[in-house]
Amino acid sequence: MEAETQPLLEAPYDCPRYEATPRRDALPSATPSTSGSGKYLSWTTAYILVVSRVIGSGIFATPGSIVKSSGSIGLSLLLWLFGTILAACGMVVSMEYGCILPRSGGDKVYLEYTYPRPRFLASTLIAVQAVLLGFTASNCIIFAKYTVFALDGAPSELTHKLFAAGLLTAITVVHGCFRQTGIWIQNVLGWLKIFLIGSISLTGIWVIFLRPNGVQSGAGASTHSTQPQPQPVMARDTLWEGSNWSWNLLSTSLFKVLYSYAGLNNVNNVLSEVRDPIRTVRTVCPAALLTSGALYLLANASYFLVVPLDEIKQSGELVAALLFDRLFGPRVGGTLFPLAIAVSAAGNVMVVTFALARVNQEIARQGFLPWGDVLSSSKPFGTPLWGLIVHYVPSLLVIMLPPQGDVYNFILDVEGYPGTIFGLAITAGLLLLRYREPYLPRPFKAWLPAVWVRIVVSLALLVSPFIPPPGYKGDVEFFYATYAIVGAGVIVFGVLYWYVWTVLLPRWGGYKLEEEEKVLDDGTAVTRLVRTQQ
Repeated sequence: MEAETQPLLEAPYDCPRYEATPRRDALPSATPSTSGSGKYLSWTTAYILVVSRVIGSGIFATPGSIVKSSGSIGLSLLLWLFGTILAACGMVVSMEYGCILPRSGGDKVYLEYTYPRPRFLASTLIAVQAVLLGFTASNCIIFAKYTVFALDGAPSELTHKLFAAGLLTAITVVHGCFRQTGIWIQNVLGWLKIFLIGSISLTGIWVIFLRPNGVQSGAGASTHSTQPQPQPVMARDTLWEGSNWSWNLLSTSLFKVLYSYAGLNNVNNVLSEVRDPIRTVRTVCPAALLTSGALYLLANASYFLVVPLDEIKQSGELVAALLFDRLFGPRVGGTLFPLAIAVSAAGNVMVVTFALARVNQEIARQGFLPWGDVLSSSKPFGTPLWGLIVHYVPSLLVIMLPPQGDVYNFILDVEGYPGTIFGLAITAGLLLLRYREPYLPRPFKAWLPAVWVRIVVSLALLVSPFIPPPGYKGDVEFFYATYAIVGAGVIVFGVLYWYVWTVLLPRWGGYKLEEEEKVLDDGTAVTRLVRTQQ
């Protein structure tokens, strides 16, 4: 009987009461809703959902650009190591939030709960960012480039765009019409991805211990080698040679490293559908970080041990293809492994689409998108079909409209800048929440130094793009701060949209926005914004 009357604050951390959301009266829209789809995601599926989201095109496509910006092997590896630590700092923040608010929606839910004033601002900013920047174009582009490379096709811009658009369309149809089939496919591709990145990671060890002359023999079999190629050197005296310590270039490189770790909180986006969500968050996220971090560092070592530094700098998004081509020749290394990388990128598109469609659905359920009843429904296939379509349209436009060239790196940078702004707001909000609501049950509590490290580094990353690099040239052909201006512009547009939508129009129309509880046709209980006359 005493256990039943025990204060909530003194309850053990594994107590089911910790899944109850606090402070419902302060922000009803941030509280868990009853999902009509049920909890059907196991620990293994959640792990693959995170790992397959993290290990995407980043490790296969960004090392060349990072080395080109940093200038040296040592500085490049240092960026990857520092990016791993920073990703861990962001992960523990998301873990604490996920244990406090175990519902689908991720950052959207956390910002809403932490910043209820100005009213609806956090929700509107997330909605604008999700619609305008919530696309998976970068991984579709990598899929297209590696597929064309593997098939030895003509690498034209139109070919790349058609392959990328075809992948996006196919995945949207599968996830929208065949839920369990889509989950099964992304699980299979997730394990394939782990095997593939593991193969790349072990290549360096294989070269060092089993084939001391393997790089030269592999180069001899490559179509890129008509004469002996120089061995890549990782000696101490050359490790830092050519390092470029420009804050601007280092920040863009760090954005790319962080992009490679994006998705460590992917399970937070679908927690309403996860069995035992708190325990899953506390174990899945660290396991995914350890897996991806170890594989990433070993994969970079493999690139540097096998491919000469100059070729890595000029490789663009095809550095992994050069690695396998040098080791196994054009038939196996130039066809089979690049095709496997393309399949890996497709797996990443699947899990990103799976999660972001549910975020879009949550946004629609609150009334932040037009035709809310339609977009938030799970009919007719028990899937967020219309949330998938909201995700599909901007992704397709980004794939088809801009010219190729540096579009991949530009997309990563544009996505990274507002993402850093939101990350800073969430991290600072965690400290605010601890001060404002110290009684809040916290099954997991982020290490305080990690929280402060993320705040300081995020501030540095937001300022550094505006510091001119040497020669005023960034890692793309545009003005060096273009991506920061575009990213910040999305936030400014969101603020203006919020002011017009929630302040000006209600004032002119003589109504106000209120929240109303509603149960959809599929059984999902939601909190919807409605107009009420004053």
